[in-house]
Amino acid sequence: MSEYSPLIANLIQALGKLPGIGRKTAQRLAFHILDAPVEEAEALAQAVLQAKKSIHLCAECCNFTENDLCEVCSNPKRDHTTICVVESPRDLAAMERIHEYKGLYHVLHGVISPMQNQGPETLKLRELLSRLQNHPEVSEVILATNSSVEGEATALYVARLLKPSGIRCTRIAHGLPMGADIEYADEVTLARALTGRTDL
Repeated sequence: MSEYSPLIANLIQALGKLPGIGRKTAQRLAFHILDAPVEEAEALAQAVLQAKKSIHLCAECCNFTENDLCEVCSNPKRDHTTICVVESPRDLAAMERIHEYKGLYHVLHGVISPMQNQGPETLKLRELLSRLQNHPEVSEVILATNSSVEGEATALYVARLLKPSGIRCTRIAHGLPMGADIEYADEVTLARALTGRTDL
């Protein structure tokens, strides 16, 4: 016999499927929703449904958007000669927060990961190649995948894919985070920091 009624157990189970949400957090969220006024719960449900119905992929970069083109792609002030390739819309948002990059993006929606049954065909690579053919003004593609094994493998795969096009392909530097001690850094991070060094 379950410790909760079927409806509460169902709510906890549904919330538990969200990334980063364990059983205890799912229980806490479920009881918060149940304790909240009906209007608040309805507003949450409506926000989820509305987002699912109205948000789709940008026709150019595959970012999430409510329009044909996302805000970045539709902005004429962006540098249309550079495309930064990222793993997810969250990574795009992180890049935008620094206000340093002025070019366009392309979202892969994942990385090559045989363990997760994700091959190159599951990524938005066909869309990237088609985009580059349709936009000959693109002169550089920046690969900004994570510095994980999968991220590195994906960056190398994309670089090899783009080599025949003659478009310059660069990789973001990965090094030591601010405030980190060199003695605690792993060999790969230190090697990357050394390779990505810049003039002062």
